[in-house]
Amino acid sequence: MTLRNNALKILKETSRTFYIPISRLPDGLQEAVSSAYLCMRAIDEVEDHPQLDNFTKAKLLRRMSLNLQSGTENTSIENFSVGLMHYNAILPDVTLRVGEWALLAPNSIAPRVWDATAAMADRMAYWAENNWTINTEANLDQYTFSVAGAVGLLLSDLWAWYDGTQTNRTYAIGFGRGLQAVNIVRNHREDLKRGVNFLPQGWLEQDVHQYARRNLTLADYYTKSLPPGPALNFCKIPLALAYGTLEVMALGKKKLSRSDVIALVQQVTG
Repeated sequence: MTLRNNALKILKETSRTFYIPISRLPDGLQEAVSSAYLCMRAIDEVEDHPQLDNFTKAKLLRRMSLNLQSGTENTSIENFSVGLMHYNAILPDVTLRVGEWALLAPNSIAPRVWDATAAMADRMAYWAENNWTINTEANLDQYTFSVAGAVGLLLSDLWAWYDGTQTNRTYAIGFGRGLQAVNIVRNHREDLKRGVNFLPQGWLEQDVHQYARRNLTLADYYTKSLPPGPALNFCKIPLALAYGTLEVMALGKKKLSRSDVIALVQQVTG
């Protein structure tokens, strides 16, 4: 199995939201977006790991950041995994294979993926050290930018690299923030069980619903401004799933069913 096919297999196992749009991307762009998603999934698994304390999470995330920052045209898969092997019994496969994902992107754009993932890992380390303390809406904006708004900016860079597509970067941040806010709504009760609360002081779940919808409005602007092509085809799928998730949660369901997902994808892709 080629690395590209293996990456798609891992994508399918880890994210039904992004597997579908990534699997539809053309050659070259598919490898770049797969690389970005899996590199960020690799660090995300450290941030969320149930067996690691916050100090260890921060240490590992900064180690992964430094590994990515030291990348060159001669860097090997093993170079990107320095410092992880001591934890190979508990870290998931997607994290231990971060070097493969880092080298999956085409050479001309791979360093941008490394840069974005390294910066995100450093920001995640900060939040781990501070136990993801969110007191104000500004704190929430900071966190949602750290782990998602910045992904919107990276995607904009990938569209421009691939075919010159230009985007509004403020809307790109809203695209990422909106998707992350939906995740916060969906996972709120599970997060509370592990001692983390992403809701600012005094906020109720309905306030986060409104926050998500405000940012999804920017995501709408972002998507509607895209010309026909792979960027538009990609973005409209997770956006539709985000709106669908908010709607079913308002009806008391925890998440979209598999049939819901298939119906929404068919609706937006024709």
